Amino acid sequence: MSSPRPTFRVMKNGYDRFAVDDAVDRYAAQVDQLERRLAQYEKQLSETNARLIQLQAQYQNLENSVEAQRAAADSIARLSLREANEIIDNARKNADSIIHESLVTARLILTDLSRLYGDADTVKTATRARLEGLIRELDEFDLPKMPDMRWLEEAEKTMR
Repeated sequence: MSSPRPTFRVMKNGYDRFAVDDAVDRYAAQVDQLERRLAQYEKQLSETNARLIQLQAQYQNLENSVEAQRAAADSIARLSLREANEIIDNARKNADSIIHESLVTARLILTDLSRLYGDADTVKTATRARLEGLIRELDEFDLPKMPDMRWLEEAEKTMR
């Protein structure tokens, strides 16, 4: 706000008093207006600084919250990984136990099958021997000779 430098009429005892008073009043009004604007700007600056401090505090809180959440997420990830590894280890142990039990059961079944095979072979051999004995006995068994049927016919004729 620069205004042209005022010029005053020169009068007998100095300058024109009314023109000087008018210029002084204008400058005083201008100074008052500038002081009000300055006070308003200082108030806005103070409010802005307070808002900046408030926003910085919120930012710090958010940053702390994000850091806490990041730490919690890392902790959860570590715990999840540890639990997953424990589950995998337990599954492996259970699988090994199941496989071991299956092998023991298979061994028992194979042992029983082997014994049954041996028993079946023994029974087969014994049965074959008995059948062969029966066949020999049947071959040796002599049937008595059948009588001649003619004498029966003759006997029937005589009885009539």
